[in-house]
Amino acid sequence: MLLCGPSGSGKSLVAALSGLPVLRLDDFYKEGDDPTLPLVDGSSDIDWDHPESWDADAALAAIARLCASGATPVPVYDISLSARTGEDTLSIGRTPLFIAEGIFAAEIVERCRELGLLADALCLTRGPVTTFRRRFLRDLKEGRKSVPFLLRRGWRLLRAEHSIVSRQVALGAHACGRDEALSRMAAAAAGRQVRQQTAA
Repeated sequence: MLLCGPSGSGKSLVAALSGLPVLRLDDFYKEGDDPTLPLVDGSSDIDWDHPESWDADAALAAIARLCASGATPVPVYDISLSARTGEDTLSIGRTPLFIAEGIFAAEIVERCRELGLLADALCLTRGPVTTFRRRFLRDLKEGRKSVPFLLRRGWRLLRAEHSIVSRQVALGAHACGRDEALSRMAAAAAGRQVRQQTAA
């Protein structure tokens, strides 16, 4: 089960409320010294909301390993440092379903579908103003980046939210709110949508 949506839309909360095991796709960000990191147009800021700031191949490989064996090594990523600080192991046991959540999850919808790993793909939406407020307060509390950076990023994402959602839907995710997302997750967990023995 892939869960995407704009940063601050509540993906982590919905994933936790589902009661299913969760693979955090944000842990597959590239490190801050990676020369392939994209920049915000007209700025020296790294564009952490661009898909090229994320390692899609590594994330897909982790999903495939979870589906095949029920366990995978995952990086431990510190957003405030823009760096991987270690490695952990995620084990989901014999559960038939898990959630892979992150702002770039839609980028691998088609690849997961082609590999027979996809149960459903959801894009969580809450509205630009609500998302802006949630994102800023969360990032400020967690000390993710400097306040000026968070404000610049927040304003940019507020204006871009509708296009972000449209892109994720075009990539194969179903746009929905929290209640519908939880309902679809429950249906998939009950086996009404899952076709593979184990699926993301």
